[in-house]
Amino acid sequence: MRKSVKISVLLVAFLCFANKAKSQTSQTFEDIGHLLNDAILFSDQYITPATDAAVYQAASGWMTSPKKRKLWDVTLGLHSNVFFVPKRDRSFEIKNSDFSFFQIEGATSATVPTALGNDSQVYLVGDLDGEQIRLKSPEGIDQETVFYPYLQGSVGLWFGTEALVKYSTKTKLKKGDYQVYGFGLKHNFSQYFKVLEAKKINLAGLVVYSKEDISFDFISIPTQYGSLGINRLNGLVDTWQFQVNGSKEFKNFELMAGIIANTSKFKYVVGGDKGEIEDVIPLQEILNKKLEEIYKTKTNVIGEISGRYQIKKVYLQSVVGFGKFVNTNFSVQYEF
Repeated sequence: MRKSVKISVLLVAFLCFANKAKSQTSQTFEDIGHLLNDAILFSDQYITPATDAAVYQAASGWMTSPKKRKLWDVTLGLHSNVFFVPKRDRSFEIKNSDFSFFQIEGATSATVPTALGNDSQVYLVGDLDGEQIRLKSPEGIDQETVFYPYLQGSVGLWFGTEALVKYSTKTKLKKGDYQVYGFGLKHNFSQYFKVLEAKKINLAGLVVYSKEDISFDFISIPTQYGSLGINRLNGLVDTWQFQVNGSKEFKNFELMAGIIANTSKFKYVVGGDKGEIEDVIPLQEILNKKLEEIYKTKTNVIGEISGRYQIKKVYLQSVVGFGKFVNTNFSVQYEF
Protein backbone atom coordinates (compact mmCIF):
# COMPACT_ATOMS: atom_id res chain seq x y z
CA MET A 1 0.00 0.00 0.00
CA ARG A 2 1.40 3.42 -0.95
CA LYS A 3 2.15 5.96 1.72
CA SER A 4 -0.67 8.27 0.57
CA VAL A 5 -3.16 5.43 0.87
CA LYS A 6 -1.85 4.62 4.34
CA ILE A 7 -2.32 8.21 5.41
CA SER A 8 -5.86 8.14 4.04
CA VAL A 9 -6.64 5.02 6.06
CA LEU A 10 -5.26 6.71 9.16
CA LEU A 11 -7.32 9.86 8.55
CA VAL A 12 -10.52 7.87 8.00
CA ALA A 13 -9.89 6.03 11.26
CA PHE A 14 -9.33 9.31 13.05
CA LEU A 15 -12.56 10.72 11.60
CA CYS A 16 -14.44 7.69 12.88
CA PHE A 17 -12.83 8.29 16.23
CA ALA A 18 -13.85 11.94 16.06
CA ASN A 19 -17.53 11.06 15.49
CA LYS A 20 -17.52 9.00 18.66
CA ALA A 21 -15.53 11.47 20.73
CA LYS A 22 -16.68 14.89 19.54
CA SER A 23 -15.41 16.62 22.60
CA GLN A 24 -11.82 15.81 21.75
CA THR A 25 -9.68 18.37 19.88
CA SER A 26 -7.81 17.95 16.64
CA GLN A 27 -4.64 18.14 18.74
CA THR A 28 -5.61 14.80 20.32
CA PHE A 29 -5.74 13.11 16.93
CA GLU A 30 -2.43 14.68 15.94
CA ASP A 31 -0.86 13.43 19.18
CA ILE A 32 -2.04 9.87 18.49
CA GLY A 33 -0.45 10.09 15.04
CA HIS A 34 2.84 11.23 16.62
CA LEU A 35 2.61 8.38 19.15
CA LEU A 36 2.24 5.83 16.34
CA ASN A 37 5.21 7.33 14.47
CA ASP A 38 7.36 7.01 17.60
CA ALA A 39 6.24 3.39 18.02
CA ILE A 40 7.34 2.63 14.45
CA LEU A 41 10.73 4.27 14.94
CA PHE A 42 11.35 2.39 18.18
CA SER A 43 10.06 -0.93 16.77
CA ASP A 44 12.52 -0.81 13.87
CA GLN A 45 15.60 -0.35 16.04
CA TYR A 46 14.35 -2.73 18.71
CA ILE A 47 13.53 -5.84 16.64
CA THR A 48 15.78 -5.62 13.54
CA PRO A 49 18.88 -7.14 15.26
CA ALA A 50 16.75 -10.12 16.34
CA THR A 51 15.32 -10.79 12.88
CA ASP A 52 18.82 -10.49 11.38
CA ALA A 53 20.00 -13.08 13.91
CA ALA A 54 17.03 -15.35 13.14
CA VAL A 55 18.30 -15.76 9.58
CA TYR A 56 21.65 -17.09 10.86
CA GLN A 57 19.94 -19.42 13.30
CA ALA A 58 17.90 -20.95 10.49
CA ALA A 59 20.73 -21.13 7.93
CA SER A 60 23.22 -23.52 9.50
CA GLY A 61 23.10 -27.30 9.51
CA TRP A 62 20.79 -27.89 6.56
CA MET A 63 23.27 -30.04 4.64
CA THR A 64 24.39 -32.90 6.86
CA SER A 65 26.54 -34.33 4.05
CA PRO A 66 27.06 -33.60 0.33
CA LYS A 67 27.36 -37.36 -0.34
CA LYS A 68 25.00 -38.97 -2.82
CA ARG A 69 22.18 -40.83 -1.10
CA LYS A 70 20.57 -44.01 -2.36
CA LEU A 71 16.92 -43.97 -3.41
CA TRP A 72 14.58 -43.89 -0.36
CA ASP A 73 17.44 -43.75 2.17
CA VAL A 74 16.10 -41.88 5.21
CA THR A 75 17.98 -39.82 7.80
CA LEU A 76 16.40 -38.41 10.95
CA GLY A 77 18.29 -36.08 13.26
CA LEU A 78 17.81 -34.19 16.53
CA HIS A 79 19.61 -30.83 16.33
CA SER A 80 20.53 -28.35 19.03
CA ASN A 81 21.32 -24.85 17.81
CA VAL A 82 23.28 -22.27 19.83
CA PHE A 83 23.50 -18.67 18.64
CA PHE A 84 26.01 -16.26 20.23
CA VAL A 85 24.55 -12.78 20.71
CA PRO A 86 27.16 -10.14 19.77
CA LYS A 87 27.51 -7.16 22.12
CA ARG A 88 27.12 -4.64 19.29
CA ASP A 89 23.53 -5.77 18.67
CA ARG A 90 22.33 -5.70 22.27
CA SER A 91 21.53 -1.99 22.59
CA PHE A 92 20.87 1.24 20.71
CA GLU A 93 20.75 4.91 21.60
CA ILE A 94 17.62 7.05 21.65
CA LYS A 95 17.42 10.84 21.87
CA ASN A 96 14.56 13.20 22.60
CA SER A 97 15.12 14.72 19.16
CA ASP A 98 14.22 11.32 17.62
CA PHE A 99 10.64 11.46 18.93
CA SER A 100 7.61 13.56 18.10
CA PHE A 101 5.41 12.42 21.03
CA PHE A 102 7.54 10.79 23.72
CA GLN A 103 10.44 12.21 25.69
CA ILE A 104 12.93 10.36 27.89
CA GLU A 105 12.14 10.95 31.54
CA GLY A 106 14.92 12.86 33.25
CA ALA A 107 17.34 12.75 30.32
CA THR A 108 17.92 13.94 26.76
CA SER A 109 19.36 10.61 25.57
CA ALA A 110 19.61 7.02 26.78
CA THR A 111 20.91 3.60 25.80
CA VAL A 112 18.16 0.99 25.69
CA PRO A 113 18.21 -2.75 24.91
CA THR A 114 17.27 -4.25 21.59
CA ALA A 115 15.25 -7.47 21.60
CA LEU A 116 18.63 -9.24 21.97
CA GLY A 117 19.72 -7.02 24.86
CA ASN A 118 19.41 -7.02 28.64
CA ASP A 119 16.48 -6.17 30.90
CA SER A 120 17.37 -2.53 31.60
CA GLN A 121 14.62 0.02 31.00
CA VAL A 122 13.98 3.75 30.88
CA TYR A 123 10.72 5.66 31.19
CA LEU A 124 9.21 7.45 28.20
CA VAL A 125 6.61 10.15 28.85
CA GLY A 126 4.19 12.07 26.68
CA ASP A 127 1.00 14.12 26.95
CA LEU A 128 -2.27 12.98 25.38
CA ASP A 129 -5.14 15.47 25.78
CA GLY A 130 -3.78 16.71 29.10
CA GLU A 131 -3.09 13.24 30.50
CA GLN A 132 0.48 12.09 31.05
CA ILE A 133 1.35 8.84 29.28
CA ARG A 134 4.24 7.13 31.07
CA LEU A 135 5.65 3.77 30.02
CA LYS A 136 8.74 1.63 30.38
CA SER A 137 10.81 0.81 27.31
CA PRO A 138 10.65 -2.90 26.36
CA GLU A 139 13.21 -5.34 27.75
CA GLY A 140 15.49 -7.68 25.80
CA ILE A 141 15.85 -11.41 26.20
CA ASP A 142 18.88 -10.89 28.51
CA GLN A 143 20.73 -13.95 27.16
CA GLU A 144 24.27 -14.17 25.80
CA THR A 145 23.36 -17.32 23.88
CA VAL A 146 20.08 -18.43 22.33
CA PHE A 147 19.41 -22.18 22.29
CA TYR A 148 16.68 -24.00 20.42
CA PRO A 149 16.21 -27.67 19.43
CA TYR A 150 14.63 -28.90 16.22
CA LEU A 151 14.05 -32.04 14.16
CA GLN A 152 15.38 -32.50 10.65
CA GLY A 153 14.79 -35.35 8.26
CA SER A 154 15.74 -36.26 4.70
CA VAL A 155 14.94 -38.88 2.11
CA GLY A 156 16.94 -39.92 -0.95
CA LEU A 157 15.25 -39.38 -4.32
CA TRP A 158 16.18 -40.13 -7.92
CA PHE A 159 19.36 -38.98 -9.70
CA GLY A 160 21.33 -38.08 -6.57
CA THR A 161 18.67 -35.71 -5.23
CA GLU A 162 17.57 -35.54 -1.61
CA ALA A 163 14.53 -33.85 0.01
CA LEU A 164 14.96 -32.23 3.43
CA VAL A 165 12.53 -30.95 6.07
CA LYS A 166 13.26 -28.94 9.24
CA TYR A 167 10.79 -28.19 12.05
CA SER A 168 11.06 -26.68 15.50
CA THR A 169 8.30 -26.21 18.02
CA LYS A 170 7.87 -22.71 19.42
CA THR A 171 10.88 -22.17 21.67
CA LYS A 172 10.35 -20.00 24.73
CA LEU A 173 12.85 -17.19 25.20
CA LYS A 174 12.99 -14.67 28.01
CA LYS A 175 10.43 -12.06 26.90
CA GLY A 176 9.76 -13.85 23.61
CA ASP A 177 9.39 -16.92 21.39
CA TYR A 178 11.19 -18.33 18.35
CA GLN A 179 10.14 -20.87 15.73
CA VAL A 180 11.56 -22.03 12.38
CA TYR A 181 10.47 -24.55 9.76
CA GLY A 182 11.21 -25.18 6.10
CA PHE A 183 12.09 -27.60 3.34
CA GLY A 184 14.78 -28.00 0.69
CA LEU A 185 16.28 -30.03 -2.15
CA LYS A 186 19.89 -31.15 -2.39
CA HIS A 187 21.60 -32.46 -5.53
CA ASN A 188 24.94 -34.26 -5.65
CA PHE A 189 27.39 -33.01 -8.32
CA SER A 190 30.41 -35.21 -7.62
CA GLN A 191 28.56 -38.21 -9.13
CA TYR A 192 29.38 -36.72 -12.54
CA PHE A 193 33.14 -36.79 -11.82
CA LYS A 194 34.52 -40.29 -11.23
CA VAL A 195 37.88 -38.90 -10.15
CA LEU A 196 36.20 -37.13 -7.22
CA GLU A 197 34.27 -40.22 -6.17
CA ALA A 198 37.47 -42.29 -6.30
CA LYS A 199 39.14 -39.86 -3.89
CA LYS A 200 36.05 -39.80 -1.63
CA ILE A 201 35.48 -36.13 -2.35
CA ASN A 202 31.83 -35.06 -2.38
CA LEU A 203 30.23 -31.96 -3.83
CA ALA A 204 26.55 -30.90 -3.68
CA GLY A 205 24.25 -27.93 -4.04
CA LEU A 206 21.20 -27.09 -1.95
CA VAL A 207 18.18 -24.81 -2.29
CA VAL A 208 16.03 -24.15 0.80
CA TYR A 209 12.93 -22.19 1.73
CA SER A 210 12.38 -21.43 5.43
CA LYS A 211 10.11 -19.35 7.63
CA GLU A 212 11.18 -17.83 10.93
CA ASP A 213 8.79 -16.32 13.45
CA ILE A 214 10.28 -14.39 16.35
CA SER A 215 8.12 -12.49 18.83
CA PHE A 216 8.71 -10.34 21.89
CA ASP A 217 6.79 -8.66 24.67
CA PHE A 218 6.59 -5.04 23.58
CA ILE A 219 4.83 -2.11 25.28
CA SER A 220 1.51 -1.64 27.02
CA ILE A 221 0.23 1.95 26.92
CA PRO A 222 -2.67 2.78 29.27
CA THR A 223 -4.60 5.95 28.34
CA GLN A 224 -7.90 7.60 29.23
CA TYR A 225 -9.26 5.85 26.12
CA GLY A 226 -8.17 2.45 27.41
CA SER A 227 -5.14 0.28 26.73
CA LEU A 228 -3.65 0.72 23.25
CA GLY A 229 -3.01 -3.04 22.95
CA ILE A 230 0.41 -3.15 21.27
CA ASN A 231 2.05 -5.45 23.79
CA ARG A 232 3.40 -8.03 21.31
CA LEU A 233 5.77 -7.46 18.39
CA ASN A 234 6.45 -10.16 15.79
CA GLY A 235 9.17 -10.39 13.17
CA LEU A 236 8.21 -12.70 10.28
CA VAL A 237 11.04 -13.79 7.99
CA ASP A 238 10.79 -15.62 4.65
CA THR A 239 14.17 -16.88 3.42
CA TRP A 240 15.40 -18.44 0.19
CA GLN A 241 18.80 -20.07 0.67
CA PHE A 242 21.32 -21.34 -1.87
CA GLN A 243 24.29 -23.37 -0.71
CA VAL A 244 27.27 -25.33 -2.06
CA ASN A 245 29.19 -27.78 0.16
CA GLY A 246 32.20 -29.98 -0.40
CA SER A 247 33.57 -32.73 1.81
CA LYS A 248 36.42 -35.19 2.15
CA GLU A 249 35.93 -38.58 3.81
CA PHE A 250 38.56 -40.05 6.15
CA LYS A 251 37.28 -43.52 7.10
CA ASN A 252 34.52 -42.81 9.66
CA PHE A 253 35.03 -39.04 9.65
CA GLU A 254 33.83 -36.53 7.07
CA LEU A 255 35.15 -32.96 6.99
CA MET A 256 32.96 -30.38 5.22
CA ALA A 257 33.03 -26.74 4.19
CA GLY A 258 30.43 -24.66 2.40
CA ILE A 259 29.24 -21.25 1.35
CA ILE A 260 25.66 -20.02 1.88
CA ALA A 261 23.89 -17.15 0.16
CA ASN A 262 20.37 -16.29 1.26
CA THR A 263 17.80 -13.59 0.65
CA SER A 264 15.26 -12.79 3.36
CA LYS A 265 12.11 -10.69 3.43
CA PHE A 266 11.29 -9.19 6.82
CA LYS A 267 7.78 -8.24 7.91
CA TYR A 268 6.66 -6.89 11.27
CA VAL A 269 3.29 -6.98 13.03
CA VAL A 270 1.98 -5.99 16.43
CA GLY A 271 -0.39 -8.35 18.16
CA GLY A 272 -1.58 -9.58 21.51
CA ASP A 273 -4.88 -8.74 23.13
CA LYS A 274 -6.53 -5.71 21.57
CA GLY A 275 -7.01 -2.71 23.84
CA GLU A 276 -10.22 -0.96 24.80
CA ILE A 277 -9.39 1.80 22.35
CA GLU A 278 -10.31 -0.65 19.55
CA ASP A 279 -13.96 0.17 20.35
CA VAL A 280 -13.46 3.57 18.75
CA ILE A 281 -10.38 3.23 16.54
CA PRO A 282 -8.79 0.10 14.91
CA LEU A 283 -5.36 0.90 16.31
CA GLN A 284 -3.67 -2.46 15.69
CA GLU A 285 -4.77 -2.43 12.05
CA ILE A 286 -3.53 1.13 11.57
CA LEU A 287 -0.20 0.40 13.23
CA ASN A 288 0.33 -2.77 11.20
CA LYS A 289 -0.28 -0.76 8.02
CA LYS A 290 2.31 1.75 9.15
CA LEU A 291 4.76 -1.05 9.98
CA GLU A 292 4.88 -1.83 6.25
CA GLU A 293 7.13 1.24 6.02
CA ILE A 294 9.95 -0.69 7.71
CA TYR A 295 9.61 -3.98 5.80
CA LYS A 296 13.03 -5.02 4.50
CA THR A 297 14.79 -7.39 2.11
CA LYS A 298 18.36 -8.42 2.99
CA THR A 299 21.01 -10.71 1.51
CA ASN A 300 23.59 -12.58 3.59
CA VAL A 301 26.69 -14.56 2.67
CA ILE A 302 27.62 -17.11 5.34
CA GLY A 303 30.53 -19.52 5.62
CA GLU A 304 30.08 -22.97 7.12
CA ILE A 305 32.47 -25.65 8.38
CA SER A 306 31.42 -29.01 9.77
CA GLY A 307 32.65 -32.38 10.99
CA ARG A 308 30.62 -35.62 10.96
CA TYR A 309 31.59 -38.87 12.70
CA GLN A 310 29.97 -42.24 12.00
CA ILE A 311 29.28 -44.92 14.61
CA LYS A 312 27.53 -47.67 12.64
CA LYS A 313 24.18 -46.09 11.67
CA VAL A 314 24.51 -43.20 14.10
CA TYR A 315 26.22 -39.92 13.14
CA LEU A 316 27.49 -37.15 15.41
CA GLN A 317 27.90 -33.77 13.75
CA SER A 318 28.95 -30.26 14.71
CA VAL A 319 28.53 -27.21 12.46
CA VAL A 320 29.78 -23.62 12.74
CA GLY A 321 28.26 -20.86 10.59
CA PHE A 322 30.07 -17.52 10.50
CA GLY A 323 29.76 -14.08 8.93
CA LYS A 324 28.15 -11.09 10.63
CA PHE A 325 27.20 -13.49 13.45
CA VAL A 326 28.46 -16.86 14.72
CA ASN A 327 26.04 -19.77 15.00
CA THR A 328 26.77 -23.32 16.14
CA ASN A 329 24.84 -26.52 15.69
CA PHE A 330 25.24 -30.04 17.10
CA SER A 331 23.18 -33.02 16.02
CA VAL A 332 22.72 -36.74 16.47
CA GLN A 333 21.44 -38.47 13.32
CA TYR A 334 20.27 -41.96 12.48
CA GLU A 335 20.33 -43.36 8.96
CA PHE A 336 17.67 -45.99 8.22
